[in-house]
Amino acid sequence: MTDTASTRAPAPQGNPDPVVEMTDISISFPGVKALDSVDFRMFPGEVHSLMGENGAGKSTLIKALTGVYSIDSGVVRLGGLQVTFSGPAQAQAAGISTVYQEVNLLGNLTVAENVMLGREPRRRGGIDWKAMRQRAAEILEGLHLDIDPASLLNSHSLAIQQLVAIARAIDIQAKILILDEPTSSLDVEEVAELFRVIRSLKESGVAILFVSHFLDQVYEISDRLTVLRNGQLVGEYMTDELLRIDLVQAMIGKELSALDDLGSRVHSAEGETATGSVPETFVAAKAITRKGAISPVDITIGAGEVVGLAGLLGSGRTEVARLIGGVDRPDGGQLKVDGRPLRLRTPRQAIKHRIAYSSENRRAEGIVDELTVRDNIVLALQADRGWFRPIPRKRQDELAASYIEALNIKTPSADALVRNLSGGNQQKVLLARWLAIAPRLLILDEPTRGIDVGAKAEIQKLVYSLAENGMSVLFISAELEEVLRLSNRIVVLRDRKKVADLVNDGIGVDQLLALIAEGAAEPELEAGVAS
Repeated sequence: MTDTASTRAPAPQGNPDPVVEMTDISISFPGVKALDSVDFRMFPGEVHSLMGENGAGKSTLIKALTGVYSIDSGVVRLGGLQVTFSGPAQAQAAGISTVYQEVNLLGNLTVAENVMLGREPRRRGGIDWKAMRQRAAEILEGLHLDIDPASLLNSHSLAIQQLVAIARAIDIQAKILILDEPTSSLDVEEVAELFRVIRSLKESGVAILFVSHFLDQVYEISDRLTVLRNGQLVGEYMTDELLRIDLVQAMIGKELSALDDLGSRVHSAEGETATGSVPETFVAAKAITRKGAISPVDITIGAGEVVGLAGLLGSGRTEVARLIGGVDRPDGGQLKVDGRPLRLRTPRQAIKHRIAYSSENRRAEGIVDELTVRDNIVLALQADRGWFRPIPRKRQDELAASYIEALNIKTPSADALVRNLSGGNQQKVLLARWLAIAPRLLILDEPTRGIDVGAKAEIQKLVYSLAENGMSVLFISAELEEVLRLSNRIVVLRDRKKVADLVNDGIGVDQLLALIAEGAAEPELEAGVAS
């Protein structure tokens, strides 16, 4: 596969003109280039998948197309004519409709009312209810949906509600239908019904943008796909001509060579930790599951062991981490800590058992912008002590000073607002917060995302050092080289299922890519952690 932005699939035979074409689209936010000269096009009667990891620019591109974001440079053409949308309403009027993962309809209204909302037929100054139900029934029949138009929307399953949202889009004569993660909460039968409707719309000439993290579904339903990475175009491909392993490689890319200076990786043979011993199990999860998030999964984490979770975005990495970290409650299965069954209902309970979860969403679930570096560092420790036992100011100063020095946090002082620090230094502050409670298991979800290579190397060295000193680490990263470099053992997830559990004894990127792309290509190699 050629990893270049010039890669472009041929136009469909007999229909060379795209229904929408975006050329050299660039969008910047403060400190971030979200899209950098990206080209994108869709043809009538095609299902087009937009692929890329978190931060690749997929959502930004969709919002640029639908008028949510203004573009800094570039051109959008619809039916060959240049257009500029000042908002989603203008885009919808031009024939671009979006059905989001969370259905944005009104559950307390009927199906007919939702389909015709804002376009209700009128008679004698009021709504013609009979005509509205009749029109809704015709639209639903056209999609082969046997639904009573007079029934309340919230009496139907989420899958049916999404199909009603599609029916509404069809009634506004959509030329382009954007489906954003439409199958994330659907079962197999509901996905099949959705795909039947998509194929029907495709035959009628609608261009459908299908956004999903499920590779099986992408390859089943899409004709063409575009891959973005770090705000740039990797390429446009015909789906049936692109191997899955090449797609995964295009989405993930290669780690910067500057990180090779880290030296040898943490792993060693036979499941040993960096200290040379086979770890005793600290945390053991058996068949833990959460509906719509992760299928039943087994995972063990030994004392002083770094376990990496590998997989694409949407594979279930974060969902597993949140269950073990007490952020979400499992629907089934059992979690044991030090061999004793444990039910974690809140992150605070997890902290009591010295399990700390550092979220991938540094802004929303991590640092507190309005607080100082010192306040952010002592936050978890103070919560663990209880707010009626305040940490003395002298002790706060000592803690802040020690972690600022130990982690090389670049800040004018402990009194500086954390929002004024770079992303890498904010991440170090967040790590300091969790290290202050002396965890036995530290769960790190994408700790190096969005930071410079120097800070990334420092954080990786810190993970290695923590493991050497007996701390267990559950490590999540979209960068496979990073996972391989740090992990004693690697658990591979795909489409919310565990497909492999491997001792990191000479595993290569290609082998890991194959497992992520294709699933369990060989029997699982269990880690040999003592039970």
